[in-house]
Amino acid sequence: MTHTDIPSAGGGASGSHHEVDKSTLHKAIAASAMGNAVEWFDYGVYAVAATYITINFFPSDTGAGTVWTLATFALSFLVRPLGGMFWGPLGDKFGRKRVLALTIILMAASTFAIGLLPTHAQWGIAAPALLILLRMVQGFSTGGEYGGAATFMAEYAPDKKRGFYGSFLEAGTLGGFALGSLIVLVTSLIVGHDAMAEWGWRIPFLIAGPLGLIGLYLRSKLEDTPVFQEQEAQQAVEGADEHRGIWRELFTHYAKAMLIMAGLVIALNVVNYTLLTYMPTYLEHTVNLDPTVVLIVMFVGQFGMMICVPFFGRLSDRVRRKPMWLFSLAGLFIGAIPLYLLMRQGLVGAIIAFIVLGLLYLPQLSTISATFPAFFPTHVRYAGFAITYNVSTALFGGTAPMVNEFVIEKTGFVLMPAVYMMGACVIGFIAALAMKDTTGVSIRTAPVSVVPAGQRIPAPGEA
Repeated sequence: MTHTDIPSAGGGASGSHHEVDKSTLHKAIAASAMGNAVEWFDYGVYAVAATYITINFFPSDTGAGTVWTLATFALSFLVRPLGGMFWGPLGDKFGRKRVLALTIILMAASTFAIGLLPTHAQWGIAAPALLILLRMVQGFSTGGEYGGAATFMAEYAPDKKRGFYGSFLEAGTLGGFALGSLIVLVTSLIVGHDAMAEWGWRIPFLIAGPLGLIGLYLRSKLEDTPVFQEQEAQQAVEGADEHRGIWRELFTHYAKAMLIMAGLVIALNVVNYTLLTYMPTYLEHTVNLDPTVVLIVMFVGQFGMMICVPFFGRLSDRVRRKPMWLFSLAGLFIGAIPLYLLMRQGLVGAIIAFIVLGLLYLPQLSTISATFPAFFPTHVRYAGFAITYNVSTALFGGTAPMVNEFVIEKTGFVLMPAVYMMGACVIGFIAALAMKDTTGVSIRTAPVSVVPAGQRIPAPGEA
Protein backbone atom coordinates (compact mmCIF):
# COMPACT_ATOMS: atom_id res chain seq x y z
CA MET A 1 0.00 0.00 0.00
CA THR A 2 1.42 3.40 -1.00
CA HIS A 3 0.61 6.86 0.28
CA THR A 4 -1.51 7.48 -2.80
CA ASP A 5 -3.93 4.66 -2.09
CA ILE A 6 -4.26 4.84 1.69
CA PRO A 7 -7.88 4.18 2.64
CA SER A 8 -9.90 6.98 4.13
CA ALA A 9 -9.99 7.41 7.87
CA GLY A 10 -13.48 6.10 7.74
CA GLY A 11 -12.08 2.89 6.34
CA GLY A 12 -13.63 3.86 3.05
CA ALA A 13 -16.78 5.32 4.53
CA SER A 14 -19.73 5.60 2.32
CA GLY A 15 -21.03 8.92 1.23
CA SER A 16 -23.97 8.78 3.65
CA HIS A 17 -22.34 9.24 7.03
CA HIS A 18 -24.11 8.39 10.24
CA GLU A 19 -25.63 11.51 11.75
CA VAL A 20 -25.39 11.89 15.51
CA ASP A 21 -28.07 13.92 17.25
CA LYS A 22 -27.04 16.27 20.05
CA SER A 23 -28.54 14.08 22.76
CA THR A 24 -26.49 11.06 21.68
CA LEU A 25 -23.38 13.23 21.27
CA HIS A 26 -23.74 14.64 24.77
CA LYS A 27 -24.22 11.14 26.22
CA ALA A 28 -21.09 9.95 24.39
CA ILE A 29 -19.08 12.88 25.71
CA ALA A 30 -20.33 12.29 29.26
CA ALA A 31 -19.58 8.56 29.13
CA SER A 32 -16.06 9.11 27.80
CA ALA A 33 -15.29 11.86 30.31
CA MET A 34 -16.71 9.89 33.24
CA GLY A 35 -14.78 6.76 32.32
CA ASN A 36 -11.58 8.75 31.94
CA ALA A 37 -12.20 10.43 35.30
CA VAL A 38 -12.40 7.01 36.96
CA GLU A 39 -9.11 5.98 35.34
CA TRP A 40 -7.30 9.11 36.54
CA PHE A 41 -9.00 9.21 39.91
CA ASP A 42 -6.56 6.51 40.99
CA TYR A 43 -3.55 8.50 39.80
CA GLY A 44 -4.84 11.53 41.68
CA VAL A 45 -5.41 9.55 44.87
CA TYR A 46 -2.03 7.83 44.68
CA ALA A 47 -0.26 11.16 44.12
CA VAL A 48 -1.81 13.05 47.03
CA ALA A 49 -1.74 9.99 49.32
CA ALA A 50 1.94 9.25 48.57
CA THR A 51 2.94 10.05 52.16
CA TYR A 52 0.45 7.49 53.53
CA ILE A 53 1.47 4.91 50.91
CA THR A 54 5.08 5.33 52.03
CA ILE A 55 4.20 4.88 55.72
CA ASN A 56 2.20 1.70 55.10
CA PHE A 57 4.14 0.00 52.33
CA PHE A 58 7.67 1.45 52.17
CA PRO A 59 8.63 2.51 55.72
CA SER A 60 12.19 3.88 55.88
CA ASP A 61 14.29 5.97 58.23
CA THR A 62 16.49 7.29 55.42
CA GLY A 63 13.83 8.93 53.28
CA ALA A 64 14.21 6.32 50.55
CA GLY A 65 10.60 5.22 51.10
CA THR A 66 9.27 8.17 49.11
CA VAL A 67 11.47 7.25 46.16
CA TRP A 68 10.14 3.67 46.33
CA THR A 69 6.57 4.97 46.42
CA LEU A 70 7.19 7.06 43.31
CA ALA A 71 9.09 4.19 41.67
CA THR A 72 6.01 2.03 42.14
CA PHE A 73 4.01 4.78 40.45
CA ALA A 74 6.51 4.79 37.58
CA LEU A 75 6.51 0.99 37.29
CA SER A 76 2.83 0.95 36.34
CA PHE A 77 3.75 3.09 33.33
CA LEU A 78 6.23 0.52 32.06
CA VAL A 79 3.28 -1.83 31.55
CA ARG A 80 1.23 0.74 29.65
CA PRO A 81 2.88 0.07 26.25
CA LEU A 82 1.96 -3.61 26.64
CA GLY A 83 -1.59 -2.52 27.35
CA GLY A 84 -1.56 -0.30 24.27
CA MET A 85 -0.22 -3.12 22.09
CA PHE A 86 -2.87 -5.50 23.45
CA TRP A 87 -5.96 -3.29 23.61
CA GLY A 88 -5.26 -1.05 20.59
CA PRO A 89 -5.54 -3.68 17.84
CA LEU A 90 -8.56 -5.20 19.65
CA GLY A 91 -10.26 -1.80 19.67
CA ASP A 92 -9.65 -1.42 15.94
CA LYS A 93 -10.97 -4.90 15.23
CA PHE A 94 -13.90 -5.37 17.63
CA GLY A 95 -14.85 -1.78 18.41
CA ARG A 96 -13.99 0.96 20.85
CA LYS A 97 -16.95 0.38 23.16
CA ARG A 98 -16.16 -3.24 24.05
CA VAL A 99 -12.54 -2.57 24.90
CA LEU A 100 -13.36 0.53 26.95
CA ALA A 101 -15.83 -1.51 29.01
CA LEU A 102 -13.08 -4.00 29.88
CA THR A 103 -10.46 -1.37 30.71
CA ILE A 104 -12.71 0.50 33.13
CA ILE A 105 -13.59 -2.76 34.92
CA LEU A 106 -9.90 -3.63 35.32
CA MET A 107 -8.95 -0.19 36.58
CA ALA A 108 -11.81 0.16 39.07
CA ALA A 109 -11.34 -3.37 40.43
CA SER A 110 -7.57 -3.02 40.91
CA THR A 111 -7.91 0.40 42.55
CA PHE A 112 -10.58 -0.97 44.89
CA ALA A 113 -8.29 -3.89 45.74
CA ILE A 114 -5.49 -1.51 46.79
CA GLY A 115 -7.82 -0.27 49.52
CA LEU A 116 -8.02 -3.82 50.88
CA LEU A 117 -4.29 -4.59 50.91
CA PRO A 118 -2.48 -5.59 54.11
CA THR A 119 0.35 -3.26 55.12
CA HIS A 120 4.10 -3.89 55.37
CA ALA A 121 3.73 -4.24 59.13
CA GLN A 122 1.18 -7.05 58.61
CA TRP A 123 2.58 -9.01 55.67
CA GLY A 124 6.11 -7.76 55.26
CA ILE A 125 7.52 -7.59 51.73
CA ALA A 126 4.43 -9.31 50.33
CA ALA A 127 2.42 -6.11 50.91
CA PRO A 128 4.43 -3.82 48.59
CA ALA A 129 4.73 -6.72 46.13
CA LEU A 130 0.93 -6.92 45.91
CA LEU A 131 0.73 -3.13 45.59
CA ILE A 132 3.16 -3.26 42.68
CA LEU A 133 1.14 -6.05 41.04
CA LEU A 134 -2.09 -4.07 41.28
CA ARG A 135 -0.37 -0.96 39.95
CA MET A 136 0.80 -3.00 36.96
CA VAL A 137 -2.79 -4.13 36.32
CA GLN A 138 -3.82 -0.47 36.44
CA GLY A 139 -1.09 0.45 33.99
CA PHE A 140 -2.13 -2.36 31.64
CA SER A 141 -5.75 -1.17 31.64
CA THR A 142 -4.77 2.48 31.21
CA GLY A 143 -2.72 1.48 28.17
CA GLY A 144 -6.00 0.78 26.41
CA GLU A 145 -8.23 3.29 28.15
CA TYR A 146 -6.76 6.62 27.19
CA GLY A 147 -6.16 5.99 23.50
CA GLY A 148 -9.58 4.37 23.21
CA ALA A 149 -11.39 7.16 25.06
CA ALA A 150 -9.70 9.85 22.95
CA THR A 151 -10.51 7.94 19.77
CA PHE A 152 -14.10 7.40 20.92
CA MET A 153 -14.49 11.11 21.68
CA ALA A 154 -12.94 12.25 18.40
CA GLU A 155 -15.02 9.89 16.28
CA TYR A 156 -18.26 11.12 17.84
CA ALA A 157 -17.44 14.85 17.73
CA PRO A 158 -18.24 17.07 14.71
CA ASP A 159 -15.06 17.93 12.81
CA LYS A 160 -15.43 21.69 13.25
CA LYS A 161 -16.00 21.34 17.00
CA ARG A 162 -13.65 18.46 17.75
CA GLY A 163 -11.47 20.70 19.89
CA PHE A 164 -14.38 21.79 22.07
CA TYR A 165 -16.02 18.39 22.52
CA GLY A 166 -12.71 16.54 22.76
CA SER A 167 -11.59 18.82 25.58
CA PHE A 168 -14.20 17.30 27.87
CA LEU A 169 -12.12 14.12 27.97
CA GLU A 170 -9.36 16.15 29.60
CA ALA A 171 -11.92 17.80 31.86
CA GLY A 172 -12.62 14.24 32.99
CA THR A 173 -8.90 13.64 33.54
CA LEU A 174 -8.58 16.74 35.71
CA GLY A 175 -11.90 15.92 37.37
CA GLY A 176 -10.47 12.55 38.40
CA PHE A 177 -7.34 14.19 39.79
CA ALA A 178 -9.38 16.87 41.58
CA LEU A 179 -11.84 14.36 43.02
CA GLY A 180 -8.96 12.27 44.32
CA SER A 181 -7.43 15.33 46.01
CA LEU A 182 -10.80 16.37 47.45
CA ILE A 183 -11.64 12.97 48.90
CA VAL A 184 -8.21 12.58 50.50
CA LEU A 185 -8.49 16.13 51.88
CA VAL A 186 -12.00 15.64 53.29
CA THR A 187 -11.13 12.23 54.75
CA SER A 188 -8.00 13.58 56.45
CA LEU A 189 -9.94 16.53 57.90
CA ILE A 190 -12.62 14.22 59.28
CA VAL A 191 -10.49 11.41 60.72
CA GLY A 192 -7.24 13.30 61.45
CA HIS A 193 -3.66 12.67 60.36
CA ASP A 194 -2.98 9.71 62.65
CA ALA A 195 -6.14 7.82 61.67
CA MET A 196 -5.52 8.71 58.04
CA ALA A 197 -2.08 7.11 58.21
CA GLU A 198 -3.48 4.04 59.96
CA TRP A 199 -6.65 3.23 57.98
CA GLY A 200 -8.22 6.38 56.48
CA TRP A 201 -6.00 6.22 53.37
CA ARG A 202 -8.02 3.17 52.26
CA ILE A 203 -11.29 5.08 51.83
CA PRO A 204 -10.41 6.96 48.60
CA PHE A 205 -9.26 3.72 46.95
CA LEU A 206 -12.42 1.88 47.96
CA ILE A 207 -14.57 4.63 46.43
CA ALA A 208 -13.14 3.67 43.02
CA GLY A 209 -15.37 0.57 43.03
CA PRO A 210 -18.77 2.31 42.79
CA LEU A 211 -17.29 5.01 40.53
CA GLY A 212 -16.22 2.31 38.09
CA LEU A 213 -19.71 0.81 38.04
CA ILE A 214 -21.18 4.21 37.21
CA GLY A 215 -18.71 4.69 34.36
CA LEU A 216 -19.39 1.19 33.03
CA TYR A 217 -23.16 1.81 33.11
CA LEU A 218 -22.82 5.05 31.14
CA ARG A 219 -20.63 3.41 28.50
CA SER A 220 -22.88 0.38 28.15
CA LYS A 221 -25.77 2.62 27.08
CA LEU A 222 -23.98 3.85 23.95
CA GLU A 223 -23.44 2.37 20.52
CA ASP A 224 -19.97 2.30 19.02
CA THR A 225 -18.77 5.39 17.20
CA PRO A 226 -20.41 6.32 13.86
CA VAL A 227 -17.01 6.32 12.13
CA PHE A 228 -16.24 2.78 13.31
CA GLN A 229 -19.71 1.59 12.28
CA GLU A 230 -19.19 3.06 8.80
CA GLN A 231 -15.92 1.13 8.52
CA GLU A 232 -17.67 -2.08 9.62
CA ALA A 233 -20.42 -1.58 7.04
CA GLN A 234 -17.93 -0.87 4.27
CA GLN A 235 -15.87 -3.95 5.09
CA ALA A 236 -19.01 -6.06 5.09
CA VAL A 237 -19.84 -4.83 1.58
CA GLU A 238 -16.33 -5.23 0.18
CA GLY A 239 -15.38 -8.31 2.19
CA ALA A 240 -12.13 -6.57 3.12
CA ASP A 241 -10.04 -7.30 6.17
CA GLU A 242 -8.33 -4.05 7.20
CA HIS A 243 -6.77 -5.67 10.26
CA ARG A 244 -4.21 -7.84 8.52
CA GLY A 245 -0.70 -6.49 8.77
CA ILE A 246 -1.62 -3.72 11.23
CA TRP A 247 1.91 -3.58 12.68
CA ARG A 248 3.58 -3.44 9.29
CA GLU A 249 1.18 -0.74 8.09
CA LEU A 250 1.71 1.42 11.18
CA PHE A 251 5.48 1.34 10.99
CA THR A 252 5.62 1.56 7.19
CA HIS A 253 3.12 4.31 6.44
CA TYR A 254 2.72 6.12 9.77
CA ALA A 255 6.23 6.05 11.23
CA LYS A 256 6.61 9.82 10.78
CA ALA A 257 3.24 10.47 12.40
CA MET A 258 4.19 8.24 15.32
CA LEU A 259 7.56 9.97 15.73
CA ILE A 260 6.00 13.45 15.75
CA MET A 261 3.31 12.33 18.16
CA ALA A 262 5.94 10.75 20.43
CA GLY A 263 7.81 14.06 20.66
CA LEU A 264 4.62 15.92 21.55
CA VAL A 265 3.68 13.32 24.15
CA ILE A 266 7.09 13.53 25.83
CA ALA A 267 6.54 17.24 26.49
CA LEU A 268 2.88 16.78 27.34
CA ASN A 269 3.38 14.11 29.95
CA VAL A 270 6.63 15.26 31.56
CA VAL A 271 4.74 18.48 32.31
CA ASN A 272 1.60 16.59 33.27
CA TYR A 273 3.18 14.24 35.80
CA THR A 274 5.57 16.85 37.15
CA LEU A 275 2.72 19.31 37.65
CA LEU A 276 -0.19 17.09 38.68
CA THR A 277 1.44 14.02 40.23
CA TYR A 278 4.80 15.07 41.67
CA MET A 279 3.67 18.48 42.88
CA PRO A 280 2.14 17.26 46.20
CA THR A 281 5.40 15.53 47.14
CA TYR A 282 7.45 18.55 46.05
CA LEU A 283 5.35 21.07 47.97
CA GLU A 284 5.38 18.95 51.12
CA HIS A 285 9.01 17.76 51.16
CA THR A 286 10.86 20.57 49.38
CA VAL A 287 8.74 23.70 49.95
CA ASN A 288 7.78 22.42 53.42
CA LEU A 289 4.07 23.21 53.20
CA ASP A 290 1.64 21.52 55.58
CA PRO A 291 0.07 18.36 54.06
CA THR A 292 -3.45 19.76 54.45
CA VAL A 293 -2.45 23.00 52.77
CA VAL A 294 -0.88 21.01 49.92
CA LEU A 295 -4.16 19.15 49.39
CA ILE A 296 -6.03 22.46 49.23
CA VAL A 297 -3.56 23.88 46.69
CA MET A 298 -3.84 20.76 44.51
CA PHE A 299 -7.62 20.64 44.59
CA VAL A 300 -8.08 24.35 43.84
CA GLY A 301 -5.53 24.21 41.02
CA GLN A 302 -6.90 21.02 39.44
CA PHE A 303 -10.51 22.13 39.73
CA GLY A 304 -9.67 25.50 38.19
CA MET A 305 -7.89 23.79 35.30
CA MET A 306 -10.88 21.50 34.77
CA ILE A 307 -13.21 24.49 34.47
CA CYS A 308 -10.90 26.19 31.94
CA VAL A 309 -10.29 23.17 29.68
CA PRO A 310 -13.42 23.55 27.49
CA PHE A 311 -12.56 27.23 26.90
CA PHE A 312 -9.16 26.26 25.51
CA GLY A 313 -10.73 23.43 23.51
CA ARG A 314 -13.18 25.83 21.86
CA LEU A 315 -10.37 28.32 21.27
CA SER A 316 -8.40 25.65 19.39
CA ASP A 317 -11.25 25.26 16.90
CA ARG A 318 -10.86 28.96 16.07
CA VAL A 319 -7.13 29.72 16.23
CA ARG A 320 -5.97 26.17 15.31
CA ARG A 321 -4.09 23.60 17.40
CA LYS A 322 -0.51 24.06 16.23
CA PRO A 323 -0.15 27.71 17.34
CA MET A 324 -1.60 26.76 20.74
CA TRP A 325 0.95 23.97 21.18
CA LEU A 326 3.84 26.24 20.18
CA PHE A 327 2.66 28.98 22.57
CA SER A 328 2.24 26.51 25.44
CA LEU A 329 5.64 24.89 24.97
CA ALA A 330 7.45 28.22 24.64
CA GLY A 331 5.61 29.67 27.64
CA LEU A 332 6.46 26.72 29.87
CA PHE A 333 10.11 26.80 28.80
CA ILE A 334 10.42 30.50 29.62
CA GLY A 335 8.33 30.42 32.77
CA ALA A 336 9.39 27.17 34.46
CA ILE A 337 12.36 28.39 36.52
CA PRO A 338 10.84 31.76 37.59
CA LEU A 339 7.59 30.04 38.61
CA TYR A 340 9.36 27.32 40.59
CA LEU A 341 11.38 30.01 42.36
CA LEU A 342 8.11 31.80 43.17
CA MET A 343 6.69 28.54 44.47
CA ARG A 344 9.38 28.39 47.13
CA GLN A 345 8.26 31.70 48.63
CA GLY A 346 5.37 30.11 50.53
CA LEU A 347 1.65 29.37 50.18
CA VAL A 348 0.64 32.39 48.10
CA GLY A 349 3.58 31.95 45.76
CA ALA A 350 2.84 28.22 45.40
CA ILE A 351 -0.79 28.91 44.48
CA ILE A 352 0.10 31.61 41.93
CA ALA A 353 2.87 29.50 40.38
CA PHE A 354 0.64 26.42 40.14
CA ILE A 355 -2.16 28.41 38.50
CA VAL A 356 0.14 30.02 35.93
CA LEU A 357 1.85 26.71 35.10
CA GLY A 358 -1.57 25.09 34.73
CA LEU A 359 -2.83 27.81 32.38
CA LEU A 360 0.32 27.54 30.26
CA TYR A 361 -0.13 23.77 30.08
CA LEU A 362 -3.84 23.74 29.15
CA PRO A 363 -3.40 24.59 25.43
CA GLN A 364 -1.68 21.18 25.11
CA LEU A 365 -3.88 19.18 27.43
CA SER A 366 -7.19 20.48 26.07
CA THR A 367 -6.42 19.53 22.46
CA ILE A 368 -5.14 15.94 22.80
CA SER A 369 -8.38 14.29 21.67
CA ALA A 370 -8.75 16.70 18.77
CA THR A 371 -5.16 16.47 17.54
CA PHE A 372 -3.75 12.96 17.89
CA PRO A 373 -6.61 10.77 16.53
CA ALA A 374 -6.42 12.66 13.21
CA PHE A 375 -2.86 11.35 12.74
CA PHE A 376 -4.21 7.87 11.83
CA PRO A 377 -7.02 6.38 9.73
CA THR A 378 -9.89 4.51 11.41
CA HIS A 379 -8.64 0.96 10.94
CA VAL A 380 -5.34 1.64 12.78
CA ARG A 381 -6.33 4.71 14.83
CA TYR A 382 -6.82 3.04 18.22
CA ALA A 383 -3.62 1.01 17.88
CA GLY A 384 -1.52 3.87 16.50
CA PHE A 385 -2.66 6.25 19.22
CA ALA A 386 -2.42 3.77 22.10
CA ILE A 387 1.00 2.38 21.21
CA THR A 388 2.68 5.72 20.46
CA TYR A 389 1.16 7.53 23.42
CA ASN A 390 1.90 4.83 25.97
CA VAL A 391 5.49 4.10 24.91
CA SER A 392 6.40 7.79 25.20
CA THR A 393 4.51 8.17 28.47
CA ALA A 394 6.13 5.07 29.96
CA LEU A 395 9.67 6.20 29.16
CA PHE A 396 9.36 9.86 30.12
CA GLY A 397 6.05 10.90 31.70
CA GLY A 398 5.43 8.27 34.37
CA THR A 399 9.05 8.30 35.47
CA ALA A 400 9.14 12.09 35.96
CA PRO A 401 8.12 12.10 39.67
CA MET A 402 10.70 9.45 40.54
CA VAL A 403 13.48 11.15 38.57
CA ASN A 404 12.74 14.54 40.11
CA GLU A 405 12.64 13.21 43.68
CA PHE A 406 15.79 11.10 43.22
CA VAL A 407 17.83 14.03 41.87
CA ILE A 408 16.61 16.40 44.58
CA GLU A 409 17.44 13.88 47.34
CA LYS A 410 20.87 13.07 45.94
CA THR A 411 21.99 16.56 44.89
CA GLY A 412 19.73 19.06 46.67
CA PHE A 413 19.00 20.73 43.30
CA VAL A 414 15.45 21.91 44.04
CA LEU A 415 14.84 23.32 40.54
CA MET A 416 15.16 19.90 38.93
CA PRO A 417 11.40 19.72 38.08
CA ALA A 418 11.65 23.03 36.20
CA VAL A 419 14.77 21.97 34.26
CA TYR A 420 13.30 18.57 33.41
CA MET A 421 10.15 20.28 32.18
CA MET A 422 12.19 22.69 30.03
CA GLY A 423 14.12 19.87 28.36
CA ALA A 424 10.89 18.08 27.48
CA CYS A 425 9.42 21.30 26.07
CA VAL A 426 12.37 21.63 23.68
CA ILE A 427 11.63 18.16 22.28
CA GLY A 428 7.92 18.96 22.06
CA PHE A 429 8.56 22.29 20.31
CA ILE A 430 10.62 20.60 17.58
CA ALA A 431 7.85 18.01 17.10
CA ALA A 432 5.18 20.73 17.01
CA LEU A 433 7.08 22.57 14.26
CA ALA A 434 7.08 19.35 12.20
CA MET A 435 3.38 18.68 12.85
CA LYS A 436 0.78 19.47 10.20
CA ASP A 437 -2.23 21.14 11.79
CA THR A 438 -5.22 18.82 12.26
CA THR A 439 -7.80 21.54 12.93
CA GLY A 440 -11.02 20.91 10.99
CA VAL A 441 -9.61 17.90 9.13
CA SER A 442 -12.22 15.17 8.88
CA ILE A 443 -11.16 11.91 10.48
CA ARG A 444 -13.13 10.20 7.70
CA THR A 445 -10.38 11.28 5.28
CA ALA A 446 -6.80 10.08 5.09
CA PRO A 447 -4.74 11.35 8.06
CA VAL A 448 -3.33 14.85 7.90
CA SER A 449 0.17 13.53 8.58
CA VAL A 450 0.14 11.70 5.22
CA VAL A 451 -2.15 13.60 2.85
CA PRO A 452 -1.19 17.16 1.79
CA ALA A 453 -3.42 19.93 3.09
CA GLY A 454 -6.73 20.20 1.28
CA GLN A 455 -6.47 16.81 -0.43
CA ARG A 456 -9.22 14.31 0.31
CA ILE A 457 -9.31 10.64 -0.59
CA PRO A 458 -12.66 10.02 -2.31
CA ALA A 459 -14.99 7.52 -0.70
CA PRO A 460 -16.08 4.54 -2.83
CA GLY A 461 -18.74 5.56 -5.30
CA GLU A 462 -17.60 9.18 -5.43
CA ALA A 463 -16.12 10.73 -8.52
